[in-house]
Amino acid sequence: MTARLSTAPPDRVVPTPAPRLRPWSRLWRYLVAVGLGLVVLFGNLTELLGQDPAALSEEANVVIGGFVLLDLLLGVVAVCLLSLRRRFPVLTAVLTACLSAISVFAVGSAALAIVSMSTRRRWKPVVAVGFVWVAATAFYELVLRPSIPGMMVDSALSWASGGLAIAIYAICATTGFYIGARRDLLASLRDRAETAEREQALREESARESERTRIAREMHDVLAHHISLLSLHAGVLTYRTDLTRQETVDAATIIQSNAQLALTELRQILGVLRSRDGEGAGDGSGLAEPPQPTLAELPALLADSREGGMRVSLDASGLGDEAMTIAGADRAVSAPEGGRAEFEGLSESVSRAAYRIIQEALTNARKHAAGAPVTLEIDRRGGELLVAVRNPLRGSPAVSSMSSGMGLTGLRERAELAGGSLAHGADRDGGFIVTARLPWQ
Repeated sequence: MTARLSTAPPDRVVPTPAPRLRPWSRLWRYLVAVGLGLVVLFGNLTELLGQDPAALSEEANVVIGGFVLLDLLLGVVAVCLLSLRRRFPVLTAVLTACLSAISVFAVGSAALAIVSMSTRRRWKPVVAVGFVWVAATAFYELVLRPSIPGMMVDSALSWASGGLAIAIYAICATTGFYIGARRDLLASLRDRAETAEREQALREESARESERTRIAREMHDVLAHHISLLSLHAGVLTYRTDLTRQETVDAATIIQSNAQLALTELRQILGVLRSRDGEGAGDGSGLAEPPQPTLAELPALLADSREGGMRVSLDASGLGDEAMTIAGADRAVSAPEGGRAEFEGLSESVSRAAYRIIQEALTNARKHAAGAPVTLEIDRRGGELLVAVRNPLRGSPAVSSMSSGMGLTGLRERAELAGGSLAHGADRDGGFIVTARLPWQ
């Protein structure tokens, strides 16, 4: 299912919660609101008190004094209402705007309430409060101001005051929208940073898990072959009581040599891990990673298996001129000196995967069909390297090996990593076959 981006209008978008203000941050906002209100009030008082008291009646002077006192009182009320602007932003903006219709001291508080309301970036409340603001300005200029004794009313000045009020409201609303957008942007960047950290942690965990799996596969491939030989000959010594002393010595020698090989290869793996962890780096104490075996070491693997009592036959006739000579094999064709494999165009990674697959298949045959003949077929068909290992589902019960069941799973993963595939199961003749198809590249 394809994800769709939300196209909801801004009024339906949940705004980012405003951050909690520190004492100084709260204080300077109140100071700005009070200061702006005092500036407007000072301008208004200059006009009111600039008149000659003797030219006005006593009643007019009382009205002017009462108006100034009411202006200050309502301005203080507006300042007190600012504490509600975060919980009730629209209501606070409407009330302070209404108070500004009578009190010019409340203009600063109304401006701060409008900025706070606009940070939510919702157009409908902003437009509604804008009408209230314009109505309050019109009431003050057209109704309240002319009723004050001695005040001169100029229509041009009233229109200028109305335009200035609209401009102030637009500036306050724009400032609020900017603050809200910046707040949402910072929250989005914070969420992205947290998401990136979580994804990085997941990638690191995945890399560690992959490395654990790779190390476990390498240890299984390296040690399973020798351990299975140990188990095989130890089982022979356990069940065969009629062996001569020389046969017993030979079996013990094979056990000893394979145990030493297993320990040597285990030390090599641990040395690689130590060098990757940085221990001994730069001082020459770290062990270099040994080269991984490829099909070039296949003769040694088959010879090792035969020495362990397996009956292994090789069919490499389908390789033609790219075949190799394997000492002791049933079939052999021309090969270079030294009996090492020469496969033109076959990459080292594919050759290494093929070697590991053959090694594990022989180990499984030794575990589950001890004493049964094993046939290894290596062929090139088109652009693929075919490796097939067959053995009958029978054998000597001399060895009872415990199997983890992970060998074939690891082989399948190794074949897929090399770009090929692996299949296993019973064949038509009632035997067991492991078939791997790897790209010839």
